[in-house]
Amino acid sequence: MASLLLVLDLAGILVFAISGALLAVRRKLDIIGLLALATLTALGGGWIRDILIGAVPPASLADWRYLLVPVIAALTTFWFHPVVTRRERTVDVLDAFGLGLFCVAGALKAVEYGVGPVPAILLGIVTAAGGGVLRDVVALRVPTVFGPGELYAIPAAAGATIAVVGHELEFPVTPVAVVAATVAVTWRLLAITRGWHAPVPRT
Repeated sequence: MASLLLVLDLAGILVFAISGALLAVRRKLDIIGLLALATLTALGGGWIRDILIGAVPPASLADWRYLLVPVIAALTTFWFHPVVTRRERTVDVLDAFGLGLFCVAGALKAVEYGVGPVPAILLGIVTAAGGGVLRDVVALRVPTVFGPGELYAIPAAAGATIAVVGHELEFPVTPVAVVAATVAVTWRLLAITRGWHAPVPRT
């Protein structure tokens, strides 16, 4: 499962790094700010997960690939951001893919470290949302996950749950991971495009 986790992690890091870099472009940050925001977005959730499960130092500090990917993504976005941002809501779309990849990677890594099913699902959500929360706080905007009625944590929970249940039932890991990530990404994208919201208290 280690190779699958590496692929999921690096893919999630790539799209989250681009997401963070694009937000930095919108905020008119310089190249240092862009690199910092991209790296924080890409690696923040994984840092939180790894510290909580005792996987220290975090994978991103022990494997050079985890640091190289966000740097390349950030520099590419810096030079070619007019092309990358041509479509509307690019940041949100990339964020949805990062959400789907990281909720699965986070949950499966937690399971691999002996964490129980429910805590593993929670850690999948933390992995998926953590980097985005740090990105939004640093960029001085309300974190997406805390937006009123925002369907963000719920799709992440669905993806993490599918991944963990599939693992507990001893289904093949790769197909389960693909299905889990697809469910989370699709749910999040539909929420964005169709304006779906979670229930909120009546006022």
